[in-house]
Amino acid sequence: MSGLDKMKVRILEDAKSTAAEITGKAREEAEAAVQAAKEAAEAESAQIIERAERSASDHIRKAGSSMDMQRRQALLGAKQDVIGEVLDEAYRAVMDLDDGSYFKLLEKLLEKHVLPGDGEICFSAEDLRRMPEGFEEKISRVAAAKGGSLKVSGRPAQMDGGFLLVYGGIEENCTIRAVFDAGREEMSDRVNRMLFG
Repeated sequence: MSGLDKMKVRILEDAKSTAAEITGKAREEAEAAVQAAKEAAEAESAQIIERAERSASDHIRKAGSSMDMQRRQALLGAKQDVIGEVLDEAYRAVMDLDDGSYFKLLEKLLEKHVLPGDGEICFSAEDLRRMPEGFEEKISRVAAAKGGSLKVSGRPAQMDGGFLLVYGGIEENCTIRAVFDAGREEMSDRVNRMLFG
């Protein structure tokens, strides 16, 4: 083998050796890069899973809270419906009282609302028709006891039951509906306590 051939063989061996070194280094670097990418992906994956678990937990908590609020609102609505029905039934019961009991109730209502001074009391057409004998005298006695006088209006007022007191153009609504509406909150509280503790 000549000197030139020896040199070629040597150059080829050096090149192979250098290529093997470069390939080995490249392989090591590639493996390191793959390992780093794998570790980064696992870390990111763990963070994504943790965020997803927290988000799911928040959604479950919010959904539970929302369902609890809806349940409480539905229960409150049902209680209010029952209380409303009881009050409506009580109103109908008052309106259906026999004449004697009904006008006794009106007398008590008059004692509470009559004012000292001259005025007029107005009734519905139905109440004027069924007014018991002597009730106008009771009205006069109640008004006089407060230092006033009341005249029963011959004109029927548009209402279900009760009466209107008119003093110098100022009207006080003492209809059964107005009394129920004015005391609705207090009556609702009483019914709520009686029915639901």
